[in-house]
Amino acid sequence: MRVMAQVGMVMNLDKCIGCHTCSVTCKQAWTNRAGTEYVWFNNVETRPGQGYPRRYEDQEKFKGGWHLNRKGRLRLRTGGRLQKLFTIFASPVQPTLDDYYEPWTYDYEMLINAPLGDDFPVAKPKSLITGEDTKITWSANWDDNLGGAPEHGDLDPIVKKLRDEASEQIKFSFEQTFMFYLPRICEHCLNPSCMASCPSGAIYKRAEDGIVLVDQDRCRGWRQCITGCPYKKIYFNHRSGKAEKCTFCYPRIEVGQPTVCSETCVGRLRYLGIFLYDADRVTQAASTPDEKDLYEAQLDLMLDPTDPEVIRAARDQGIPDDWMDAARRSPVYALAKTYRVALPLHPEYRTMPMVWYVPPLSPIVDLLSEQGHDGESQENLFGAIDTLRIPVGYLAELFTAGDTEKVTAVLKKLAAMRAYMRDVTLGREPNPLIPASVGMDENTIYQMYRLMAIAKYEERYVIPTAHLEQAHALEETACPLDYDDGPGMYESGPFGEASGRPEPVSVETFHALKNRQTSDTPAGESTLRGRTNLLNWDGNGTPAGLFPEKSR
Repeated sequence: MRVMAQVGMVMNLDKCIGCHTCSVTCKQAWTNRAGTEYVWFNNVETRPGQGYPRRYEDQEKFKGGWHLNRKGRLRLRTGGRLQKLFTIFASPVQPTLDDYYEPWTYDYEMLINAPLGDDFPVAKPKSLITGEDTKITWSANWDDNLGGAPEHGDLDPIVKKLRDEASEQIKFSFEQTFMFYLPRICEHCLNPSCMASCPSGAIYKRAEDGIVLVDQDRCRGWRQCITGCPYKKIYFNHRSGKAEKCTFCYPRIEVGQPTVCSETCVGRLRYLGIFLYDADRVTQAASTPDEKDLYEAQLDLMLDPTDPEVIRAARDQGIPDDWMDAARRSPVYALAKTYRVALPLHPEYRTMPMVWYVPPLSPIVDLLSEQGHDGESQENLFGAIDTLRIPVGYLAELFTAGDTEKVTAVLKKLAAMRAYMRDVTLGREPNPLIPASVGMDENTIYQMYRLMAIAKYEERYVIPTAHLEQAHALEETACPLDYDDGPGMYESGPFGEASGRPEPVSVETFHALKNRQTSDTPAGESTLRGRTNLLNWDGNGTPAGLFPEKSR
């Protein structure tokens, strides 16, 4: 047993109000610069919807993630080394610029300097790629709040799959439609396909906290990581010629602070904490034959931080005692493993994602009340779950590879918590049969309610600080996962780029990253001309944005 720690996140979708504060603050903190105008490390999608980039969940088209070959072994969907060699200069399955959007600004000079006349001047949109006039037809949040859903709802890959399997299951008429918000960041997977896809070995998974990062010095801009990531959460900076992705705000994490998206979340729906997992069994779990069993296989990877054997093995691996204490108080472990109400996003991709979600319960109470029923009654709540506006089948395709029973079990726990706590709130005698009906006791269901409803700041974010004193000792040792057929982490320092430096880790890594990514000097033209064929944003081989004199 090889015990390792992973920083994880859980989001309670019932609390997301779609305000996009997380997206805006993340944008201002990390990607508010040239070359990253279209990059959203954090974005909030309305479901049902196409997502961002458009239809990224269609793996028959984009071929992200892993699959099992005929021998039952894990292989990238995009193929092996030979196939990657043939497509290294121009991958045919990468999203194009149209799948994202062509970033634009407005011709504000026209408003200021237009001559006097009878007509009002107009600030036309101009492309930030070519500098020419453009027409705005798509953006990162174009279908927010079901915009255009009656006409374009079938473009959601999940909706299309469900309609093919069960006619009229998803409806988009105003009276019958549904929606919920799905915030997304990089999943910082245990078995990241982006890292396995990189020809340059530029992507690594940090040994001490599992955060997946891109070494900007190693990156050569092949963009195979974009193809390999099934969530399409790696982006190409057309200014620097490098790949960039969500960093899980590691400078903040290292000093015990939550990510920017979590800190600024209006709905307080995000939880941060530590998972302990057995690194020796990651490949075995990801190779589970039946996709519907992948959720349970990943749960089995998560180790109990109170188990004496796990504690002993963790100490042998050098995990500090304060990290073990944080793992025992971890809200993400409680929601995912103890209460089992959090689910992974698309486990069928076999990347073992570490950003999990509590599925939404839908406006079930109001619906039952309008029909003349007691909307908070346990019997009515349980009976109405199968007829929710949000189809259980849709949630199952998102979170359990289509297994509706697991989603129904989670929704019943949430409904039981609601029914039980109503009696407590109204001063009635609590009914112990309610938690017993979902396999819980009264104390457990109250603790789950406390964590999900009224948890304080320090309960939602349990983040141990990095240990700088270990950096000198670990700097010259091999990464614990740098072995044959291991997840990789090739030559990644145990505390990132600042390992062993006299300055605080967070300060050094933040400034090192900032200096690289805010430089006004684009990558050398001679280097870029050597790989112009791979920069086919518009599908015709034109390296748009890198050589402004060339038009798209």
